[in-house]
Amino acid sequence: MQRIVPNIWCQGNAAEVGEFYSKVLPQTSAETTMSYPTEGLPDFQLPFAGKPLVVDVMVGGYQLRLINAGAEFRPTPAISFILNMDPLMFDGGEDQARATLQEVWAAFSDGGQVRMELGVYPHSKLYGWVEDRFGVNWQLMLTDPAGEPRPFVIPQLLFTGPTAHAQEAMDLYTGLLPDSATTMVVPHASASDGIMFAEFMLAGQWFSAMDGGSIHDFTFTPGLSLELSCADQDEIDSVWEALSSVPEAEQCGWVVDRFGVSWQIVPQNMGELMLHPGAYQRMLSMKKLIIAEL
Repeated sequence: MQRIVPNIWCQGNAAEVGEFYSKVLPQTSAETTMSYPTEGLPDFQLPFAGKPLVVDVMVGGYQLRLINAGAEFRPTPAISFILNMDPLMFDGGEDQARATLQEVWAAFSDGGQVRMELGVYPHSKLYGWVEDRFGVNWQLMLTDPAGEPRPFVIPQLLFTGPTAHAQEAMDLYTGLLPDSATTMVVPHASASDGIMFAEFMLAGQWFSAMDGGSIHDFTFTPGLSLELSCADQDEIDSVWEALSSVPEAEQCGWVVDRFGVSWQIVPQNMGELMLHPGAYQRMLSMKKLIIAEL
């Protein structure tokens, strides 16, 4: 079970976004798994009555979740997705891996924004960073099959601003859940600049982190959040207490930590709970989710 699922805020077009990814990315499918109720919605959600609420996208076995909502938020490059094109994944080896990477790059850059040009870099024979037409950032990388295997998808957190926070954040996150640890840290040349690249595990899942300094004009937003499934109310309570840092941002299980990262702290049977009559409306009135009241 993938306990941590990145959630991408979509501006009324989650079905379109899911269809796009299922066509562009290899080994990818999209499915609407939850719809808005047809009645009992607050005024600002009335246009969504009966429409898709959640579209789940499976990318090579890795789950991304698209939230169908309004224009309140949009993803930023503070959270991006590294796509590791390992030649061992493809029957045609490196030639097919390169061709697939270039095809995905062409689709993502069409109507999107190139942040690092596709080319040769010290860390990869073919790499580029692109923001697609929907505002989601991707790092496409041809990986070395001789190195340690990496998952196809790895979310990366980029901490911006004058103070380096990547190490502090990894220490907090890896202390929350079992099967979690920092596995690699490559510091910047100047210690005050923090981490150039790091990898860590949360609940057995791969993540990456970097400190970006003050040169960037973006930071974390609810446009891309991390949904964490909890076994019971005790785990919800303990994780919530550890992460809660912006009380005014708390609603419907959403919480913002002291680094600005948005989390959704939910019970592992959230889908089942939402089938109970009136559960959706009760959830709207909550900050921290209370399982017994759903």
